[in-house]
Amino acid sequence: MDGDSAFRQILDMPNTLPILPKPLHFHRVDASRNMARFYTLSLEPTLFGDVVVLRQWGRIGTRGRQASSLHASMAEAQTVLARQVARRRRRGYSEM
Repeated sequence: MDGDSAFRQILDMPNTLPILPKPLHFHRVDASRNMARFYTLSLEPTLFGDVVVLRQWGRIGTRGRQASSLHASMAEAQTVLARQVARRRRRGYSEM
């Protein structure tokens, strides 16, 4: 097999990556408490077919922190994502 046919074979492979929603961005600003926070949630595929729930948070204008959790299925990751979204809303964050 020459290099050109191997390349064509790769191009003909079906795209098996799931369609993931766009990252969700939340802000919470309270000037009386000198609070300006952000929170970002996203689903990211791994090379092994798992899905990662990526969470980033911190003070607006900073790099903040991040944490990730690995899940075997998209349904499991979406459940965790929905739980995190509900938690952010309960704590006063508004979606951007």
